[in-house]
Amino acid sequence: MERDLIIDVKQTDISIALMENHRLMELHKEAHGGKSYNVGDVYLGKVKKLLPALNAAFVDIGDEKDAFLHYLDLGFNFKAFDYFTRQINTNRHFKSFYSNVRIDEILEKEGKIERFLSPGQPIIVQIVKEPISTKGSRLTAEISIAGRNMVLLPFADKVSVSLKIKSKEEKRRLERLVYSILPRNYGVIIRTAAEGKKAAVLDAELRSLIKRWEDSWPKIAKSKSTQLLFTEHSRTTTILRDLLNDTFSNIYVNDEAVYEEVCEYVSLIAPEQEKIVKIYKGTEPIFDYFEVTRQIKASFGKIVSLRQGAYLIIEHTEALHVIDVNSGIRTKNREQEDNSYDVNINAADEIARQIRLRDMGGIVVIDFIDMDNNEHKALLYKHMTAAMASDRAKHTILPLTRFGLMQITRQRVRPTKEIETAEACPTCNGTGKIGPTLLIDETLERELAFYVKEKKIKEFILRTSPILSAYLTKGLMSIRYKWCRKYNCSIKVVGDTDYSIIKTGWFDRKGDPLD
Repeated sequence: MERDLIIDVKQTDISIALMENHRLMELHKEAHGGKSYNVGDVYLGKVKKLLPALNAAFVDIGDEKDAFLHYLDLGFNFKAFDYFTRQINTNRHFKSFYSNVRIDEILEKEGKIERFLSPGQPIIVQIVKEPISTKGSRLTAEISIAGRNMVLLPFADKVSVSLKIKSKEEKRRLERLVYSILPRNYGVIIRTAAEGKKAAVLDAELRSLIKRWEDSWPKIAKSKSTQLLFTEHSRTTTILRDLLNDTFSNIYVNDEAVYEEVCEYVSLIAPEQEKIVKIYKGTEPIFDYFEVTRQIKASFGKIVSLRQGAYLIIEHTEALHVIDVNSGIRTKNREQEDNSYDVNINAADEIARQIRLRDMGGIVVIDFIDMDNNEHKALLYKHMTAAMASDRAKHTILPLTRFGLMQITRQRVRPTKEIETAEACPTCNGTGKIGPTLLIDETLERELAFYVKEKKIKEFILRTSPILSAYLTKGLMSIRYKWCRKYNCSIKVVGDTDYSIIKTGWFDRKGDPLD
């Protein structure tokens, strides 16, 4: 499979398109400047209000909406984080203080949040879900710092290895290696990308992750006020960190500064792939050149076309997303059951793409075309599961219900992406209203008088809609005839089906338009 990353840098934002075999699969946007709250950002917040009934708290992290923190998201080692946050100050030697914090007091699984938090208390938190609709960010107090090959866990003492690494020898090698270089009071989750990596690579990444965490300590020691301690990498480098592998063919960037940033990051995480990063210097906009804009317009509307006349209707509500599969004008000389199965299979592939593309989270309900054959239902469920396998977000797919509905739950970490693909009507300019049709002849006469008297033009071609053309030329004493006599000119009225009811155009005798 050919995979390309197209990065469009503008003054206001950066748009990142992931293409698989030249087909748009994911679209991300990262705004320049301004205050944004992104997954992975770590803040020093302040407890604003306790909610004993929910066993949770609202935390102020500087946003207009207070963020939400549940007791279960405090983490087992919250007592160590809390002690560290309260006691660190500029008079201490940070590293020795950190390494001597006790982490053996584990937070009980079933406890009350009011025993550990109080209003005004400083607390280190990390965003796990961005603000969505009327809700603030969702937080965790169990901090994790993700890298390409590993995830660093402050105040932990264990090393875990990804289950996707199947070799027992490789698991043992990585575990022994990381334990040998891991400082006190740190834990690590070894990611799948670490498989086969040398000690020097892992050691360098571990040091860089620890440095990011340690660089936040002076901020905490100096002031316990609400502040951003450190942020995830930019959206661009975060996508590269999670996605970059041997299947990537090209990374195109249209900005020199971002190109240098991407090259530098790729050289750190995958030096052998640095050559795939390329600067785009064409005159045509980069998204237009790679046909990303066209695919966005075709993919983000309410109605999404499928092959052979079938289509999807996609609706979003506050609680869920609803997708309806329709066969449309599709006709084939086949049994209805086989035809329905064929449409549903094609729809499943597009729905899996749409879910990734729009980043749908929460509950997705799909109304497939009814099928009677139980084997077809089982095959459709299996096909949908395979189509969703490449989706990085956690998701669960349920088999078809007796009513032909399939339910999918998908991890929601940021608002659903919605792009307005409709354009303003050129006739009404998006107002939904046009000028009074009763006065159209008066408007045309004023324009005619201007051309005759000011421009000294005597021969005209007037293009209008067929309806307006019939109105202007009706009868022996038509409006056109009266204008010709009054202004001593020649007018040829042409009905054009491409013109809307009140659209008109004046042309000279050669057919050139008049301004």
